[in-house]
Amino acid sequence: MTLVSTSWLNENLNKVKIIDASWHLVKNRNAAEEYKNEHIENAIFFDLDKNSNQRKDLPHGHFLPSSSDHEKTTSEMGILESDRIIIYCHSDLISSCRVWFQFLYFGHDPKLVSILNGGMRKWKLEGRKVTNSKTKINRSKYKANENRNMIKVLSQINENIKNMEFTVIDARSKNRFLGLEPEPRPGIKSGSIKGSKSIPISKIVNIDDNTFLDTKKLRDVFRSSKINSNEIVMSCGSSVSAASLALAYSLINDDYIPKIYIGSWTEFGKK
Repeated sequence: MTLVSTSWLNENLNKVKIIDASWHLVKNRNAAEEYKNEHIENAIFFDLDKNSNQRKDLPHGHFLPSSSDHEKTTSEMGILESDRIIIYCHSDLISSCRVWFQFLYFGHDPKLVSILNGGMRKWKLEGRKVTNSKTKINRSKYKANENRNMIKVLSQINENIKNMEFTVIDARSKNRFLGLEPEPRPGIKSGSIKGSKSIPISKIVNIDDNTFLDTKKLRDVFRSSKINSNEIVMSCGSSVSAASLALAYSLINDDYIPKIYIGSWTEFGKK
């Protein structure tokens, strides 16, 4: 069950580990402070910036941390490999999906990691309870197991431009993909990876409540871009929103193993 409803979570608050994975690209919002002010009961905050490998040469990227760093962070959150995890965010689903991907990459059972469909937006629209109480955490000892087949790196993307063994799908806005508007991060040129296709995040979610489209509509979105293969790699600005596409495609293709170009356009488009 990759997606859970707000009603399901409301009935199971004390049976799962809840992660607030909120992250904002804009600088005038602070996800950590927002979490302190209000969060779903028992939620633990996951700082995406701190829990990514933000390389010195690409400080605005969100490369995956080392296995040992992920183990340390997850242990500090009190999470075990056997725990059922529900992830939500204030961020139009994108950062919750990235943290979903991160847990899968480091070996958590996919059946035990779910996204709250609609996130905090739908939760609050329905008038459900939030709190500013501090969540009690009992430190655990988490063991990670990397699945390196879930990511592609720059050399593989460059090689693929020559031989086209897989299709890259870009989650950024259409205008950013076409190079018609500047990138929000400094030092990054406009444009897209040669041969890639565009499916903006806005095409796969309901704007009213931030839930994913139903599976029929999702199939229509991917079919309209002639996507019907398992050899699909998702990309975006810094490998955050790409995970939303990976999750959406996995909802309509049971054989698809989520894959992301981890450097995304922040790496490929560096000036």
